[in-house]
Amino acid sequence: MNKPIRRVSIFCLVLVLALMVRVNWVQGVQAEAWAGNSHNDRNKYDRYAHPRGNIIVAGGQPITRSDFVNGYRYKYKRAWIDGPLWAPVTGYSSQAFRESQLESLSDGILSGSDSRLFFRNTLDMLTGKEKQGGDVVTTLNAKAQKAAYDALGGKKGAAVALDPRTGAILALVSTPSYDPGRFAGTGDEDAKAWNELNADPDKPMLNRALRETYPPGSTFKLITAAAAFENGKFQNIEDVTDTPQHYLLPNTNTELKNASDDEPCANATLKTAMDFSCNTVFGKIGADLGGAKMLTQAERFGFNNPGINVPIRASESYFPSKSSPDGTAMDSIGQHDTRATPLQMAMVAAAIANDGRLMTPYMVDEERASNLTTISKHSEHQLSQAVSPATAQKLQQLMESVVQNGTGKKAQIDGLKVGGKTGTAQHGENNAGLPFAWFMSYAKAPDNRQVAVAVVVEDGSSERDQISGGGLAAPIAKAVMKAALDR
Repeated sequence: MNKPIRRVSIFCLVLVLALMVRVNWVQGVQAEAWAGNSHNDRNKYDRYAHPRGNIIVAGGQPITRSDFVNGYRYKYKRAWIDGPLWAPVTGYSSQAFRESQLESLSDGILSGSDSRLFFRNTLDMLTGKEKQGGDVVTTLNAKAQKAAYDALGGKKGAAVALDPRTGAILALVSTPSYDPGRFAGTGDEDAKAWNELNADPDKPMLNRALRETYPPGSTFKLITAAAAFENGKFQNIEDVTDTPQHYLLPNTNTELKNASDDEPCANATLKTAMDFSCNTVFGKIGADLGGAKMLTQAERFGFNNPGINVPIRASESYFPSKSSPDGTAMDSIGQHDTRATPLQMAMVAAAIANDGRLMTPYMVDEERASNLTTISKHSEHQLSQAVSPATAQKLQQLMESVVQNGTGKKAQIDGLKVGGKTGTAQHGENNAGLPFAWFMSYAKAPDNRQVAVAVVVEDGSSERDQISGGGLAAPIAKAVMKAALDR
């Protein structure tokens, strides 16, 4: 072989070796990255080439399905059973706009691509059975969910219900809602619906239960009372507070007012102050305790925790760490810079009902393959000991008195022990916005079944003086509690 031919042969050999290295690198080392690349349209087509698994509520009722469409690119399309009711739970799964919430977080199981389904998928391939996604079983109670949705009606707001003993989410509603089926495909109508929903000023695709924070108003007074008991400022609910008739915020000439001058808030007992929701009493308690002690107590209930995932990530509820004394007084009545999600306030009610033990909230109970084999099962976890059992029992007495004697009478339910706290939260520049109506509560059945609920209504009335937690939000919470504990 002469020298030029030998050089060409060596060069060709190097090219072949380089090609082999590149192929092995792409198919081996980079295979997963290429397969998961967002620009790889084959992923979208494969996802809808076979039936997608279902999202199922407690009791076995599916709330999703896969419709056979036999399209050019997509063989199946996602569909929802009563989509607006369940959209805050499921999210959407769209051929054009991808997935959100449970449809996204559990996509591996639902689409059948999760590595834990490898054996099942291999067996189906060998037997010639069509590939099918697995199912996600939630903790949601269908009756409680519908009761919350119907009670909220056309109002803008949210409701969350928890089992205090386990942290299981029994209802999660956000209104106004939307139908994910309107944009599940790729057609012009799907794109039109998507654009309309995203442009809607009422934000129907915003999950208000998890992703919106509000000033919690007077519902936060329970946390202030908890801090007072935990720090030894008071021992019993009948202890008299040192509260003047006219309370000036610390280091200011600004008077903190109560809802009415007729309320018996001057030197009121804690029980009377909670029944009448006295701003002066709890604002002064917060200022006397100081920001550090109030911060510690709020964080024990879950505030300032960015890691609350149910598994959908909840926005972080916030209690400030650097307020001035007058700011701390306002923070302690759920105003100023304090903000909370409806989930957060349901967690507060749940911890109180559960003798101070705050359980980690969760919504997915089980993941399973298409043959019903369990892939994963949720284990309950305690998030914190928010207060001592003794303090929790005092807070229960306060909440039950609010429902029996105070501002929460509309939450009373025959045959159930109910505790609650109303809240009417001011917001906007100079409090110019219409107040938010809050109610947080729990109910206990004689057989020890329990539920904790938080409700917020953004726009219950166009008239400011007609907005109150007891008038607007308490009946909604009552409907949810009754449905959740109904046999």
